[in-house]
Amino acid sequence: MMLGRGISMMKRKVSSKMSLFAKINGLLIVLFVPVILFFTYSNNVSSNVIVKELKSSNIKQLSFLSSQIESRVNQTMDFVLTFSKDPNVQKFNGLNVWDDPYDRMQTRYVIQEKMTLQSGVMNIWPVQFTVYSQQNKLAISNSSSIAEYDEDYLKRNATGRWLYGDGELETAEHPKAFHWFYADSYGLQGSLTGSNLVVQASFDNANIQNLLDTYKAGGQGDPMFYRKGEGVILNRSANEKLAGELVSLLESKDLGDTMQEVVELDGKRYLVSAVMSTSLGWHLVDVVPIDRILGPISFSRNLFYAAMALLFVVGISASVLLYRNVQRPIRKLIVGLQRVQRGDFSVRISSNVNNEFAFLFYRFNDMSNQIQTLIENELNEKLRARESTLKQLQAQINPHFLYNCLGYIINMAQMKDEEAVVTMGHNLAAYYRYMTRLERPTASLNEEVQLIINYLDIQKLRNGRIHYKIAIPDEMLKLQVPRLMLQPVVENAVIHGVGKTYSSGEIRITGEISEKLCRLYVDDDGPGMTDEQLETLCRKMKQPLQDDTGYGLWNTNQRIMHQFGGKSQLTFARSELGGLRAEMCWELADADAQLIPPYK
Repeated sequence: MMLGRGISMMKRKVSSKMSLFAKINGLLIVLFVPVILFFTYSNNVSSNVIVKELKSSNIKQLSFLSSQIESRVNQTMDFVLTFSKDPNVQKFNGLNVWDDPYDRMQTRYVIQEKMTLQSGVMNIWPVQFTVYSQQNKLAISNSSSIAEYDEDYLKRNATGRWLYGDGELETAEHPKAFHWFYADSYGLQGSLTGSNLVVQASFDNANIQNLLDTYKAGGQGDPMFYRKGEGVILNRSANEKLAGELVSLLESKDLGDTMQEVVELDGKRYLVSAVMSTSLGWHLVDVVPIDRILGPISFSRNLFYAAMALLFVVGISASVLLYRNVQRPIRKLIVGLQRVQRGDFSVRISSNVNNEFAFLFYRFNDMSNQIQTLIENELNEKLRARESTLKQLQAQINPHFLYNCLGYIINMAQMKDEEAVVTMGHNLAAYYRYMTRLERPTASLNEEVQLIINYLDIQKLRNGRIHYKIAIPDEMLKLQVPRLMLQPVVENAVIHGVGKTYSSGEIRITGEISEKLCRLYVDDDGPGMTDEQLETLCRKMKQPLQDDTGYGLWNTNQRIMHQFGGKSQLTFARSELGGLRAEMCWELADADAQLIPPYK
């Protein structure tokens, strides 16, 4: 039971630290963030599944297209092998030995007719066949142009594998094509004996482009036929700029038998798939725009995000309205009450709304006005009492200093030190001239410093070890301070600091102004105090006067506080000279602030 009450109390404390506006906004965030995260995860899973299926489908389609090319190429190669064994073709390589001209012409006609028929059977894959007789130095072809025998041409191209181009200059009449040369030798296909029958099969880019166009018409991609270092065959409606970027990318990759990768081209993501054609040694490459395929999903995702953003804006707008019409007036009341609590009874709350809070503001302003009137009446009484207290404290400090001076004169007279007695007499006369000006309870800091100089000069005559340094800014010397504010502190440094040991004798008085605060430091190189003694002395300055408390220091602290307010005080700390540091700090009045240059 006690634990439950403790937890509930803790919750109330925590919740009270959060404003209503923060709670509502936090609730909106807690509501929207999980929904957005779950949707994003679901959307990513769907996109990954689609991309995975797209990869699988794309590689299957490319493999099927590659198998079609392989089938056409293998049919062509099979025909070349069978055709090279045909008796008429074999006869063509030995005509000059036993045939007459008519038989030779008939044989050429039959060979040409068979090549034309074979090309017609494969009308979707037209192939040009050429038969070369090394023995007769003759050539026959099913093309429209007359075939010429070229021994160097055969030796250069008879490599036993498919070549793209035949080493001749590419022109409009002679474009690049795929070529395969078959020699009926029992040795290697790449060598010619001089009497071989050579059959050439050729097909141009149009065959590949037809298959690429058919593939593109049934899919989403932009296919091409590519071989590293040799070139690329594009479909007839290809995006040449995209193809150029893709070729540059493929040149730096090892494609292998198959390759699939998501790349970025022209600022967009593409799925690049490649399948190798074994017979030709080229790769079928397809580039599919993933963003276009995933477009509907992306559109749905963006629409959802837009709807969530709209709902979030509506929620924030409702929260802002609640903040402006409820929480802001409440906060005005809280701030006003806090200022009243700090003693500022002049606070008034303005209202530009016409609701229940307007009545609360009116009653608050009326309450503040009544309290301010009562406080001002009481404050006037306190000011009069404060003036009486200041005069009393001022009157008390005069006999205290006089007693010390008379005691010093008596001592010096007994010691027959006439010079010290005369100096003290002059100083005492100057002191009373300074003190008898009772028309003002304050004096400039410069006048206080002059009094301190007279006092220290007397002490220096008495004790030759004493030397002092005064460094106070000129603008600070113009400020008004309570009379005899500095003298008791310097006297304490001389008697309880320098006078305690025979090795010390330095007194340093410095001042500074920073952030509307004036500070005077009195340092000595005496024995100083322990941390515990310093803490006790500082605490006694804030308490009523006790028998063991130095009257001069306590009186000075009281006069500073009564003169300048709560931020003013006399404190003590360790000095960098090794002894004690007394710090007098007071807040700069507005009237004095106008005489001071901009603060450091």
